[in-house]
This record gives sequence, structure tokens and C-alpha cells, in this order.
Amino acid sequence: MAKIIAVVNQKGGVGKTTTTVNITAALKNLGKRVLLCDFDPQANATSGMGVDKNTASPNVYDVLINGADPKRAVVSTKYGDVLPSNKALAGAGIEMIAIENREKLLKNALDSLSDGYDYIFIDCPPSLELLTVNALCAAHSLLVPVQCEYYALEGLSDLLATVRLIKRGLNPHLALEGVLLTMFDSRTNLSLQVAEEVKRHFPGQVFATVIPRNVRLSEAPSHGKPISAYDPYSRGAEAYRLLAEEMSHT
Repeated sequence: MAKIIAVVNQKGGVGKTTTTVNITAALKNLGKRVLLCDFDPQANATSGMGVDKNTASPNVYDVLINGADPKRAVVSTKYGDVLPSNKALAGAGIEMIAIENREKLLKNALDSLSDGYDYIFIDCPPSLELLTVNALCAAHSLLVPVQCEYYALEGLSDLLATVRLIKRGLNPHLALEGVLLTMFDSRTNLSLQVAEEVKRHFPGQVFATVIPRNVRLSEAPSHGKPISAYDPYSRGAEAYRLLAEEMSHT
């Protein structure tokens, strides 16, 4: 049975996709069986794992809306397996409204794959609509990337309110895996202040590993590779390696 973790924060640009791709690859390097479920219509995690988002078929949209077999949709890569996304997913929220038990569509798909993996990571879209609700219903826990910049905590209260609603009605066992500080620059007071503030808000729930600002991390996706393959000796690669070790010990 896989541990299913949703990587979620409705703010864009906080490092959700970067984290999903690189933690998948880092855990694979530790010998774990890992699946990345790309649940963002932009499909950046799909291409970040070296999978062509325009030709991958069937994809997660076909699984949810057209009843495709999830096992047929999974693409194996040397960095981990991928359940790919594409832009058709952007309209899925509206199409789901007519489907019975629409909040559980992703859960049903991932449950059928769960036995083959140790971890399944869901890269969520930057919003709190039905796709994210599906991800939160499917997940055992959530990993929340928070960038070390102004307004870092803004919007987190909305996310936590959504999580409370889902725990009350749809997924009572949903837990917080941890808060991950991203884009950390130890040379700035701001990064240090934000880190302190986040730790104050989430005592004992912030990962010890911090993801630094790192040019190589932002270059890697355009090469269709996680950082561990693009530049294994970079600070970014080292950080995700440490995060994978930290997660696999919990």
C-alpha cells in the first residue's frame, strides 16, 4: 500500500512542481517505488519527468472522465513512474460535476495503483477547486511548500480551512505530512524571518530540510530531468536528497 501525499498550496510559484518531481526522483534513488500523479492541467511535472505531455495517452484526464484503466496510463521513466496530465484536465472540474461521487474519482484511480508503490505524490493545481478537492480526498497526507518571501503565509489559512472541511466530510484521516521551506536564501534577513514565522505557525511540522534558491533547480525542467539527473552535485540536488531521507525515516 502506497503512502499517498498531495503536494498542495493554492499560491502559484512556490515550488510545488519542482518539489513533486525532485522528491519522486530522490526517493526512487533510495530504492523506493514511486509514482508521480500530475494533477495540474499545465502538465509541467509530466514534462519535468521527461514525458511528452502532448502525446502521453491515456492520461489522468482519460482515467477520470473517460474511464480509462489507470494502469494503462502510467508511464515508466528512470526517475520514477508518471501518471501524466495534459491541458484537457483544465475542463475536468466542470465535467466532473455531473458524475456521482465526483470528489472520489482520483482516489478510486490511485487506490487501484497503490499496491505497486511505496509512495504516490500528487502535483496539485494552484487553486482550491474540484481538482484539488479530489487530490485531498485521495491523499493520506499533504506536503505544503512555502516560499521564503513576503506574503508566504498569505492564503495558507484558506488552504487549511479547505482541509478542515474535507476532514469533516470526505477524508477524516487526512494529515499534514509537513511544511517545506522553498526558495530559501540564507543571505537575506527576509528568508530567515519567514522561516521563523512558518515554524511558529506550524510547530514541529516544518521539515528540517530547507530547499535553497538554486539556478540549477530552475534550469532542470527545461531539460526534462529532475535535478538529481541534471546536476547531481548542485545544492538543489543535495537538498532533495536530504528531504527524501528525512521523509523515508518518518
